[in-house]
Amino acid sequence: MDRNERAAGAVLGAAVGDALGAPFEFGRPGAFSRTDGEMRAGGGWEAGEATDDTQMAVLVAESLLERGGLDLPDMFDRFRRWAAAGPKDIGLQTEAVLTGGDPWDLAAALHFQANQHAAGNGSLMRASTSAVHFAAQGTAATMAAARRIAALTHGDPAAWHGTAVLHELVRVALTGADPLAAVQDTVALLPQPHRDRYATVLAPDWHPDRATEFNGAVWPCLGSAVWAVRVGRGFEGAVGAAVDLGGDTDTVACVTGALAGAVYGVRGVPGRWAGRVHVPLPGSGGRVLRAGELVEIAHRLAGAADDAASGASGASCPSAG
Repeated sequence: MDRNERAAGAVLGAAVGDALGAPFEFGRPGAFSRTDGEMRAGGGWEAGEATDDTQMAVLVAESLLERGGLDLPDMFDRFRRWAAAGPKDIGLQTEAVLTGGDPWDLAAALHFQANQHAAGNGSLMRASTSAVHFAAQGTAATMAAARRIAALTHGDPAAWHGTAVLHELVRVALTGADPLAAVQDTVALLPQPHRDRYATVLAPDWHPDRATEFNGAVWPCLGSAVWAVRVGRGFEGAVGAAVDLGGDTDTVACVTGALAGAVYGVRGVPGRWAGRVHVPLPGSGGRVLRAGELVEIAHRLAGAADDAASGASGASCPSAG
């Protein structure tokens, strides 16, 4: 399996997980396994309709591709226009940051100063596309880019570091190596106290039942996604296990789908699910993306990343802190 197949698996897999989990959000654990395993409507979502998770991932991708790399003011502006267009769903924290009128480089930090609660999973949910784009630049660059993109909407460093871990695990998977075997070394790159916090939820013996926060927080969300990839059989089993956890099912399954898609590739994503996925993009004139367009985006991201890595092998993104 080549890297393009894995990249497409990560981007499409995240969208599939998002759409599969959306109707079960805040429902009871085990609800998905009691169904026929097909995509369904519910909770205000059409069958196969992706949520804000995938919508924001597409915005990230289009900024990276159209701007030729990481342009944080441009990315924030795209987020802000999307939020103003009235998406069907948007996280409370993300909405507050994007609609508060503060500059792109201060908005999240000011929100964090005022609230001291900004470790939601909203930066994880949109990370599939940026993880694919920065993978070719290596561990340090992909983790630094993850932190900078996360910091646009999340002022808590816990969210930055969780997104950095996801970026690196996807990078490892895109090489064909086992991302689960890379967890310990990746967590070791984090500063304290984040290192110990993530080591706990990413440990091989951790189970989501042991989470001390709702899985809308960054730590149990990432821990649950890694757990689901660890216990699930193939892409379908991993994403199904994520949805069955209940709670923030769309985002946990989206993060699971990104990692499982990178592991199993685009051919591992069930066609019956991929064929129903559609991504409305508020504020874009009624555009709706489908599986083929998501795969094309993934290929373009991977190709642009290869060009950037070969043309500027010594360059890397500075850390967000």
